[in-house]
This record gives sequence, C-alpha cells and structure tokens, in this order.
Amino acid sequence: MRSALRGWSASFARGFSCRSEGALGGHGLGRIPQWAARRPRQRQYGSAKSNAQGREWTKARTRGVVLAASGGTLGAGALAFGDEIKHGYVAVERSGRVVSTLFVCINDYRVTLNHNETASDPEERNLFLNACHKRCAERTLEVLEKNGSIFIKLGQHLSSMNYLLPIEWTETFIPLQDKCPVSSFESVEQMFRRDSGKSLDDLFLNFEREPIGAASLAQVHRATWRETGQEVAVKVQHPTLEEWVPLDLALTRFTFRTLKRVFPEYDLEWLSSEMEESLPQELDFAKEGENAKRAQAHFSHVDEPALVIPDVIWAQRRILVMDYITGHRPDDLAYLDSHGIDRDEVSAALSRIFNEMIFGNNAPLHCDPHGGNIAIRQNTSRRKPNFDIILYDHGLYRDIPTALRRSYAKLWLAVIDADETRMRKYAYEVAGINDEQFPLFASAITGRDYRVVTKSVATRRSSEEKEEISGAMGEGMLQQLVQLLGQVPRIILLILKTNDLTRSLDENLHTKLGPVRTFLILARYCSRTVFEEQIENVRNRGGTLVRPDNLFRLACAWTSYMRVELKLSLYEYYISLRRAFGLSIAA
Repeated sequence: MRSALRGWSASFARGFSCRSEGALGGHGLGRIPQWAARRPRQRQYGSAKSNAQGREWTKARTRGVVLAASGGTLGAGALAFGDEIKHGYVAVERSGRVVSTLFVCINDYRVTLNHNETASDPEERNLFLNACHKRCAERTLEVLEKNGSIFIKLGQHLSSMNYLLPIEWTETFIPLQDKCPVSSFESVEQMFRRDSGKSLDDLFLNFEREPIGAASLAQVHRATWRETGQEVAVKVQHPTLEEWVPLDLALTRFTFRTLKRVFPEYDLEWLSSEMEESLPQELDFAKEGENAKRAQAHFSHVDEPALVIPDVIWAQRRILVMDYITGHRPDDLAYLDSHGIDRDEVSAALSRIFNEMIFGNNAPLHCDPHGGNIAIRQNTSRRKPNFDIILYDHGLYRDIPTALRRSYAKLWLAVIDADETRMRKYAYEVAGINDEQFPLFASAITGRDYRVVTKSVATRRSSEEKEEISGAMGEGMLQQLVQLLGQVPRIILLILKTNDLTRSLDENLHTKLGPVRTFLILARYCSRTVFEEQIENVRNRGGTLVRPDNLFRLACAWTSYMRVELKLSLYEYYISLRRAFGLSIAA
C-alpha cells in the first residue's frame, strides 16, 4: 500500500496524472508463499490408530499455527494499511486545499474584472479590485499555513516581492515571516538515528531540547560536541519535510502553470521553476557544508578581515553541525550604536563581501543574504574594523560564468558613468534585453527611477522617487516587469535577488554617507574585473606586453582601474579627516 500511495504522489508530481497499476502493486495482502504452503511428507510409525490420532493432532496444530500466523500478518498489515491510508488521505487533503482555493480565487478575479469592465467610476474599480486582492490573499494564507512545509517558504518569499505583487498580497503574507514550524525533540532524535545510525548521546555531551531558532526548512539547536567539548550549532531539517516536498513542488508548479493559462499576461511560472531548482540544493545540508568551506577558502585569500563563516564540523544530508557563533541582526541599530560600531563601515564591509562574491575569480555567490542570515558582533581584538560580519545559511549558492561576470561588470561601469549607449549594449549581452525593455531592466537592477539612472545613481533615494516607482507599477509597468523577469536567465534572477537584498540591508542601516561610497566600492570591483580581462586578452593574442598595441590596451585598462581606485581612496581619506576633526559626514 505504501508503494501504491507514494507512487500516486510521485505520479501526481510528474504531471497530475495517476495510472492505476493495481492497488497493491501486484502483491496480495497476507498471501502465503507456495513454498510455505507445502507441508513436508511425514514418515509413519506405530499402529494405524496412533497414526490416525497423530494426524488429527498435527492437523489441529497446523490449523492453530496458520490461524495465529494469519492473525499476526493481518494485524501487522492493518497497521501498515492504516499508516498508508493516513498518508494518502493527507496527500489528497493537501492537494484539495491548493486546487480548490486556486479555482475559487481565479473565479473571484474573473467576476471582479468583468464587473470593472462595466463600471465607469475609477475609484469603484479600484475598491473592487483591492477587495478581491485581499480576499484571495487571505484564502491563500490559510492554505499556506495549513499545508506548512515549503508553502511557508514560498509565502515568505512572496511577502518580500512588493515590487511585483499588490500590497494586499504582500502585507497579508507578512505573518508567515514569524510562523515557522518547530519539530518535536523526539522526531529530531529519531531522524538522527535513522540518518546517521547514532544517537544524540553518541555525538554530543549535551543537546538542548528547545531550538534556539526555527525556519521554514530547518531548526537550530545548541549543543556540545562530544569529541572536542566544543560548543556547536546543530542545524536539523524538519523530519516531515522530505515526505511532502515532491507533492508540494508539483502543486506549486501546477498553480503557477494554471495562472499562466488563465492570465497569460502575468506569467509567474519562473518562480516555481526557480524553486524546483533551488530547493533540492537547500535541502542537502552536506552540500551546504561544502559551500561554506568553499566560501571560507576563497575569502582566506581576500583582504576582508570582517567576514566570519562558522567552521563546519560534521555534515549529513539532513544534519549540519557548525561552530556556535552568534551576533545581532544588521538592522539592530541600537546594538551597533551602543557598541561604537560605525554603520557606514558595516555598509562598506557588506558591499566588499558581496561584490567579491559577484566579481571575484571563481568566487561562490551566496544567493540569500537577507537580515536573518547575517549577524554583526563586536570584535575588540582589532582596532579597525571593530566588528565581525557572520554569514550563515550557505544552502543556496551559484557560480557566475566568467563571460557573464565580465559583461555584468561593464554594465555597472556604464551605469555608474551614466553612459546609456554602453548600458544598452551590455544589458543585451547580460540578459538579452532589447531597447524597448531596457528602461525597465535598468530600474530593476538599480532599484532607481530610470531618469535617475541616466543622470547619477550615486544619490540617496527620495520618498518622492519611491512613490513614483510604486505609481508606475500600478499604471501597467507591473505586467511588463513580470514578462521581463520571466525571460532573463535564472542566474540573472539570483543576481538581481542578491542585489535587492544587499540594497535593503544597506538602506536599513540608515548610513550617514548614502550610496556614494558603496557605488565607488562597486566600481572598484567592476574595473578590476575589466582590467583582468584585458590582461588575459593580451596574453591570448600572443606577443609581449611591451608591443605598442598590447601596451596601449593595458594602459587604458590600468588607467580606468586606477581612476576608480584613486576616487575611492580620496573619498575615504576625506571621510577620515572629517571624523578626525569631529565634523559631520552626512551625505
């Protein structure tokens, strides 16, 4: 029965088509094998009477054994059958919630849009549409909370997409940020035994029963590693998660595919596609451990003393043991200020770390740098910087191809120079963006109004600019943005996501300097990338570096790189002088 029902779930996951291959997969419940049904021939001794009595006794005994065995088999079968009926019932229940709510919402939108076609008052149309948004968001929230699993993670992601979804949807989903499941200690203990063959006592001197943190996919316990006595953080996947991931991914895919068919102008299928590719990686904690080690190795050769990545001690597919290192969220401004940690220096360090991940040679890119995956702690062992930046959750990493990284660097240099011709050229190289799509793409990568992009992005965003961008989204640009994001390569989507999250981190720090310094740091990494490409091109052409044409190309690249380096150095020297004299450094 287990194979049958799991086969149904897998078939559902392959495309919502279920083939019946026999309720029990070709095996009868409680069937006795032929070899067990044959009784061995019995040798006969003694008189006919005694032999007859013996045969009757043997028959009675055999009947008792068969009845007992049958009863035991049926009892065990009933238990297994009950478990599988429960699994199948829950699978149908989870699917039913999603599918029924999906079609109720589709119908609600159709009725609302049909009403708005006949309504003449714009205010009435907006009220009807906003009310529909709210009703559908609340119905969906209920489904996400009841199904749990990856639906919580999906809802958390959607709640941050205020640039793409109506405010009624994003605000309704905000409670999911704090609604992460907590698995019982007993289930965690059982998973340890099942996955590693060891008990918690075999591995740890002590293991706190209550988790110190929980997320949609995992929770973290504090413990002491038995082998060394070291304090560790133990990240464990929710034990029940694995059972439902294939079905839940299929339901997500089905939902966005159906929405695309009904409302083709709002194609969000790329969301489910990215989730299907990313989630298996995030659920493999052994891979996460490898990513963390790789990031550590890369930054060991980079001059960035502030970055700390906890050491990986032991890793399994659903269990990860790391060094226990804690800090405060980067938006905990009271902690930063009370410990003398300069917000502008934190901003600059974050900018260097993530620009190195995007533009560094063979650097791995951390694609989920939100506030919950970064912590700040004071470090009094050195004068500058007097803080550490702790980077957690290395499950979602990507490698940027060299050619794309170089074109992306040239695109940003064009943006910083406000050179629209070069911007359009490299936008096409990076993401296949045509001239018609370019203004929207430029706004998407910078988070700025296109008119600002063509002048100078190194200015602080005003409240008026934010309102204008929001207003433009309501005037039809949203549909274009959805279509645009659906066509760009997935790696670009992840780079845009990383840009958006790091921009949000920077804005939440409320720095005094504004974005000028972060853009100069960005320009430094971009110009370095272009300079390295020029050196490689000269070597590939052959000849010596002192040849006139080679020397000219190198001089141009070196001059561009040093121009940015000089600007940044002078700006930072200017900042330090103003600090030394106690002058304001506000932008």
